[in-house]
Order: sequence, then structure tokens, then C-alpha cells
Amino acid sequence: MTTTAIRPGDRRISPVFVGILAVTAVTGWAAWTGFAEQPGVAVFLFVTSAWIVSLCLHEYAHARTALHGGDVSVAAKGYLTLNPLAYTHALLSVVLPVLFVIMGGIGLPGGAVFVDRGRIRGRGRHSLVSAAGPLTNVLFAVVCTAPFWLDALDGVPRDFRFALAFLALLQVTAALLNLLPVPGLDGYGVLEPWLPYRLRRQVEPFAPFGLLLVFALLWVPSVNGAFFGLVDAVLRGLGISDLDTYCGYDLYRFWRGGSEVCTVTG
Repeated sequence: MTTTAIRPGDRRISPVFVGILAVTAVTGWAAWTGFAEQPGVAVFLFVTSAWIVSLCLHEYAHARTALHGGDVSVAAKGYLTLNPLAYTHALLSVVLPVLFVIMGGIGLPGGAVFVDRGRIRGRGRHSLVSAAGPLTNVLFAVVCTAPFWLDALDGVPRDFRFALAFLALLQVTAALLNLLPVPGLDGYGVLEPWLPYRLRRQVEPFAPFGLLLVFALLWVPSVNGAFFGLVDAVLRGLGISDLDTYCGYDLYRFWRGGSEVCTVTG
């Protein structure tokens, strides 16, 4: 089977994704200009919609890489349209990651596209399919942090700066968590093709629980502290201070009332 079996509509960008992009643009403009009566609402909608955009791009990267690796079935499944409703499990892919952001300010990865690995030849290609998603989060983080590490914050409104900092934190946490060598996550998917067949068969039953295991471990104070210490170190290397991410999350949770520290920060 070749890519000639792909219909033009299989590659057409979904109106759902266009709508999410529109929400991101409008709410980003509102956060930048201070148009919204409650800036926290604009920041909440901007960060949430931008986070969903990054989730769609993450899954698209998996699917697009799989397509070039030989799995043309991803097109018929709608994975190339960037439509989050076309994913294997919309609840795991979109709803739960958004809830994790609201509850804990963490970009926990969700469910994904289903790739027919039998169509892909070569261990390197299998690893690349798994790595494509987290690399998209890395690229997204670089874009979000560009004004910080380029020292180009002059003229950037405070609330929008905080929103970008928090969005960058979500991308960094998503990339780091996804790259963990835990069954069910992309990091294990990168390593899996190179592991002995017997070991892969033994680990396979645990894959559905990998994400839950990571989530549970993050509730352990020592693990949580170590992980976010690493996240903060990465963000500081990209020019973002702890105060920026703290105020971004504080502003995001507008229903809790803003912190005075963030209110007076310029």
C-alpha cells in the first residue's frame, strides 16, 4: 500500500482545530491588550486553548512520522486533520490533560493516536515515531520562551508574559514526562524497538497503567519536589523565573483570587 491511497480529505485541517486556533488568537489578544474585564479569564482561555493546540500538534507529529514510516492507515483514521475528536480516546487525549493543568498546573501527557506498527519497518523509524511527539513539545516550549531568552520582553504586557511562562512550564513538563522510559509513554516507545523480544512481552501488560503510575508518583512530595526542581532549572535556563511561572499559574486560576505579589510585579 502506498500514499496514493490517501484521499485529499484525509489531510484537510479540521474545522474543530481551526476553531481552537481562533479561540487561542482571540483570547491571546485579550490577554495582551487587557481587553477582558477579568484578565484571569482571558489567560485561562488562552493557555487552555493553546495547550489543546499543542496536544493536537503532538499527536499530529506521531501520525505524520508514522505516515512517512509506512503506516498510511493514520490518514484514514483522521489523525492528519489535527482534529482532537479523531484520536483513539478523546477523554484521555484532551479532557484529562486539561484537568491535570487545572488541578495541578502540570502538562501531563494524554492518550494518543493508534499507529499500526506492523506497517513500519526498521527500529529507527519506530523510535522516531515515538520521539516525534515530545520533540513537538520541546519546539513549542522554545517558541513560548523565545521572548525571555532573546531578552525581548520590552513592550510585552505583564499578564501575557505570565501566561507565556505558564504555558512554557506545561510544555516542559509534558516533554520531560513523555520522555520517561515508562511503559505507555513515548520515552519507553523510543527504547522499546531495541529491547529483547522477551522483555517487551513481559512489560507489555503494564503499558496501560504507565500514565497512572507517573501521576501517582507525582503526589509523593520528594518525587514532586525533585521533578519540579528539574523543570524550574530548565525554565531558568530559558530565561523564565520562578516568579513568572508562579504568577502565570496564579493568574490562570482566576477563581481563587490573585496574589498580591503578582499584582505588583511589573
